Amino acid sequence: MTNPPTGRLVPTATGSDLVLSRTFKAGIEDVWASVTEPGRTARWFGTWTGDAAPGRTIKVQMAFEEETPWMEARVEVCDPPHRLAVSTVDEAGAWHLELLLTSTDGRTELQLVQHLKTTEGLGEVGPGWEYYLDNLVAAREETPLPDFNDYYPSMKGYFEALTD
Repeated sequence: MTNPPTGRLVPTATGSDLVLSRTFKAGIEDVWASVTEPGRTARWFGTWTGDAAPGRTIKVQMAFEEETPWMEARVEVCDPPHRLAVSTVDEAGAWHLELLLTSTDGRTELQLVQHLKTTEGLGEVGPGWEYYLDNLVAAREETPLPDFNDYYPSMKGYFEALTD
């Protein structure tokens, strides 16, 4: 299962936003639970521990990466069930991410936004987010999880072309 890439690059005053989305036939509270409850995030991204509140730092395990590393994530905004913003720092740099949820007629749209100061590495980052969002879809539908090899390197060119 590999769908066409959904990522798009939106210019901002401080750089660019990489925006990817998925729509679910589910209520907003249920989709919110899929992206915030540790038992449910474990199914598609990784579990987490800590006191999740704005201004606090949690530990997140990246269960679908080699060696399943843990990382720290600072919760910047938590406005259930509409907006979650977190920031992380790792060897690749600082990551500023938002999950934005909207609901209409029993459907919920989830947008993942990565705020970028530079588009360097977009060819690697974009396919990764497509993979994780399709992991979320598969986890919610209880279908087999996708294979990252179906995303990278085949989607690399698409994301690199967004910077042209």
